[in-house]
Amino acid sequence: MDNIADKIQRLAKTLGKSAPSDPEYINYQELRKGYEKKANADIQKIQKDTKRARVLTIQGQADLNPKWRFDNLIADSDDVNEALDVANSFIGAHNDPAWRNSSSHMMIFYGDYGRGKSHIAGAIAHELIEQYEITVLYRQLSTLLDMRLFSYDFSATDGASEQYRKIQNELLNVDLLVLDEVCVNETMLKKNAQSWLGNILRQRLVNHKNCILITNHDLASLETAVGRYCFESIKEYDSYRVRFSGPSRREVIVPEAVSSTPIKQQGYTPNQVK
Repeated sequence: MDNIADKIQRLAKTLGKSAPSDPEYINYQELRKGYEKKANADIQKIQKDTKRARVLTIQGQADLNPKWRFDNLIADSDDVNEALDVANSFIGAHNDPAWRNSSSHMMIFYGDYGRGKSHIAGAIAHELIEQYEITVLYRQLSTLLDMRLFSYDFSATDGASEQYRKIQNELLNVDLLVLDEVCVNETMLKKNAQSWLGNILRQRLVNHKNCILITNHDLASLETAVGRYCFESIKEYDSYRVRFSGPSRREVIVPEAVSSTPIKQQGYTPNQVK
């Protein structure tokens, strides 16, 4: 079949005129390919920008420390390297939709302060948001319990009840719930708090929602602290447990041997590794 250039050549010959001979002349097929290429590039840019906007929205709702990233994690001990192996396996498993819909998974990071537990949990959350647009909620358990307590003040005008109901809905429905400082400075939660937390975990379990629990307790004392009902909920998950026992990454404020030499003030630099 003649292309458009051939038809123009034949028409020009019939009319006794010269056909276009511009060496930069582009036939229809080439022109169409050019337009399609540009359109595809525009669509890809729109998709990329739209995804970035969605990711930023999820990150904002998650309330994560933006500096909790794998690339600035100090991996100088066996416990951190073990946690990284678990984290990479957990993140990579999200490529399999069957895995994501088959059961509920929980990581328990436990150990002393400053060992990197929260940092790794936050890094996992950031990766899941950016790679898979997984919804995340990061909260300290004590903050949630305080909000729960304040929500019972029905005479208050600060909207605490409405805010708590919104958080309660998010606790049940986000894809990944990160609970930090679980039972910090608590030997045992009150019975009603134990039941509330256990119910949250059981409902998430039924709906195949994943969790990360971060605590300073060891596993035995954690069972005592959250109560048997709540701990039985935890045991129902496919769980991955990492004990953090390496060195603290936090700066020493009061040195072990106090020098008589005045300490030169360097300015405040917040510690980003928890």
